[in-house]
Amino acid sequence: MSEQTPLESENHDQQPARTVVVAEDEALIRLDIVEILKDQGFEVLAETDNGKTAVELAEKHRPDLVLMDVKMPIMDGIEAAGLINEKELAPVVLLTAFSQKELVDRATEAGAMAYVVKPFSPNDLIPAIEVAMSRYEQLRALKSEVSSIKEQFETRKLVDRAKALLITKMGLSEPEAFRWIQKTSMDRRLSMREVAETIVKQVQ
Repeated sequence: MSEQTPLESENHDQQPARTVVVAEDEALIRLDIVEILKDQGFEVLAETDNGKTAVELAEKHRPDLVLMDVKMPIMDGIEAAGLINEKELAPVVLLTAFSQKELVDRATEAGAMAYVVKPFSPNDLIPAIEVAMSRYEQLRALKSEVSSIKEQFETRKLVDRAKALLITKMGLSEPEAFRWIQKTSMDRRLSMREVAETIVKQVQ
């Protein structure tokens, strides 16, 4: 019997497996991705080889994550990421053979939460997935607190500054820093923006 990694056992003991839709037009790479995800305790709900079906599958399954290649037939990954983000279906991690700035900018504009350059190992892929899911949760939490787009942007900038200070001064990881802000806001009945403003003023 093979030993579980801490990540796997944590997933099995405490929470249901996190779900993923995978879109990659090269079958062998897709097999590799699915294997990596399953080894790490993720549940792959569906697979496809094009961006259009990826959007449809994301709508149907509402996964915790969509992982897809940039260059695919019918609809590329960046366009598909834009639609998935617009419909707020799931965080998206893009896979690309290039790390050109223009491509990265396009991916970011489309709302991709992270990207991974091929060829990659589990050590590249899994941290990118964790970052993407964490960022997506943060954006959703901020969105539920603030209604206007302009305010969301301002609040996000402020929370990012506060997080950076907590990471530097308290040695927290990014998700821990965000949870600290979130918990403080709930405990003290303040908005996350107010908590972030206090941190920025006091922790310098």
